[in-house]
Amino acid sequence: MAVILRLLVKAGASRDALSGWQGDVLRVQVAAPPQGGRANRAVLDLLASALGVDGAQVRLLRGHRSSHKLVAVEGMEEDEVRRRLQR
Repeated sequence: MAVILRLLVKAGASRDALSGWQGDVLRVQVAAPPQGGRANRAVLDLLASALGVDGAQVRLLRGHRSSHKLVAVEGMEEDEVRRRLQR
């Protein structure tokens, strides 16, 4: 079972942060540039850290070259994912 998250990502920001929910889309900013997959890796690392899970449980499904991304979080219920991301 996986929870699917919709993200709007700003790469090249001043810092890594979860900027909050806008409807059902989680706004994320990362300092890494959108080159060579660095921003995508930073997004996945930030989410794994915020959720307190191993990085292997968070994977990018769609949006490798877009600011709009779909990410799967394995091994957690949706309400637990939302609770942890709202802290």
